[in-house]
Amino acid sequence: MCADYTGPDHAARRGALRNLLVENGVDALLVTDLVNIRYLTGFTGSNAVLLVHSWDMRGAEDRTVIGTDGRYSAQVAQQVPDLRAEISRATARRILELGGEWQLGRVGFESHVVTVAEHQSFLEQRTGLQLVPTNGLVEQLRMVKDPYEIAQLRAACAAADAGLASLLERGLIRPGRTERQVARDLEWAMFEHGAEAVSFETIVAAGVNSAVPHHRPTGAVLATGDFVKLDFGAVVDGYHSDMTRTLVLGTPADWQREIYELVARSQAAGREALKPGAETAEVDAAARVVIEDAGYGPQFVHGLGHGVGLQIHEAPGVAKTSTGTLLAGVAVTVEPGVYLPGRGGVRIEDTLVVREGVPDLLTLTSKDLTVVE
Repeated sequence: MCADYTGPDHAARRGALRNLLVENGVDALLVTDLVNIRYLTGFTGSNAVLLVHSWDMRGAEDRTVIGTDGRYSAQVAQQVPDLRAEISRATARRILELGGEWQLGRVGFESHVVTVAEHQSFLEQRTGLQLVPTNGLVEQLRMVKDPYEIAQLRAACAAADAGLASLLERGLIRPGRTERQVARDLEWAMFEHGAEAVSFETIVAAGVNSAVPHHRPTGAVLATGDFVKLDFGAVVDGYHSDMTRTLVLGTPADWQREIYELVARSQAAGREALKPGAETAEVDAAARVVIEDAGYGPQFVHGLGHGVGLQIHEAPGVAKTSTGTLLAGVAVTVEPGVYLPGRGGVRIEDTLVVREGVPDLLTLTSKDLTVVE
């Protein structure tokens, strides 16, 4: 937690959601996604249902309520002291029963989260509520980060930066070590520098494995002449960082310098395109055209980036097929890559926050080609 901020304003977040509920013509929203519940309340347990009522638009009593089971009765009281809590083993059933008793009318549910079986069970309760599918309302709010969230993202990025620096300083990325050894050492180094978890399974890909975009570390031994691609991140207070750096063991070959410099130019173009109001597909295009013009378009096989926050992949997507525009305060990655099967590959990735003018760069490790002798 960052000392500059007392913590997230969950009540304000629920207030912003109520505006969306009114716009979408629902009287309340049944939130079942645990990440969205954490965002709206601060609750971090593994079982919860939240009913957010648009009461302030109707002048009625606020019926917002959170439900969980008996394992979390003390936790919910501590983490969510400003909301009524219902403790029940059949959590969703109890919350819907209350909604029926309160005659809330049209209640939205997260159609992108709720399974067919769960939806059927909701209908079978016959609460008198009209269940209305909604899609991504909370995620829409989560895209724009507030100062507290940006502080946590910055701390997570700092833990990752420090972790990689520690490995390089201690000579733990060198010929003779395995991908798994480097990956585990990097994860532990991030913990030593403030991480509470890792964002995802750390990728360490050496030699020909570096041409596999999401290679999982194996017992492959690092060798002189290898590209070593490291894709990793730390979690601080639930917020994720994401960074990729590609190193060379020993003197780089000409083809390695060529590919690295190409990806670096592409990544710089993508960063420069991050502006409020920019179309996400156009940001992708700004980086992709650099690689395409060099004749390596087919070797850039994924989107340019993605949103990052309480989840490692969240809205918005930044790809050829993505839609929408960037807003100030959105946190995204920029991560072009070129992958040459049987030879090696390069990816360079940063986490940034969109701002007017220059985006706020959160991952500070140098992007110059690092040569490990």
